[in-house]
Amino acid sequence: MSEQSNAQLVQQAYAAFGRADIDGVLQTLSENVDWFIPGPTDIIPFVGRRHGPQEVAAFFGILASTQTAERFEPLEFIASGDTVVVLGTQRWHVHSTGSTYEDEWAHVFTIENGKVTKFTEYHDTAAEAAAHRR
Repeated sequence: MSEQSNAQLVQQAYAAFGRADIDGVLQTLSENVDWFIPGPTDIIPFVGRRHGPQEVAAFFGILASTQTAERFEPLEFIASGDTVVVLGTQRWHVHSTGSTYEDEWAHVFTIENGKVTKFTEYHDTAAEAAAHRR
């Protein structure tokens, strides 16, 4: 696929997430997707590594039951070869503590044969963990 097609696939996934269409997000993933959200697993229940769309679906379920996005905005899409990097900003409300945290993030996607095969998130995990601890 072209870099433009790869970027469009990732934009499609964000658009689905924005509509709360998790099935739409899952349709962009390969059967063997490697999905990684960093952070302390003993504090934040949805962080860690997931494999396959079913485990990613579980991630989204735990995320939704744990916190609500007050703002989640991809700002820039950068495509190079089979990689798409998305830069954005977010603010989340943590249900269990009533706290919020906000930061900027980078998401890195690897695309093969028209599907996402790898996803990694980079953001301020200390701020997120602090909001879950309060």
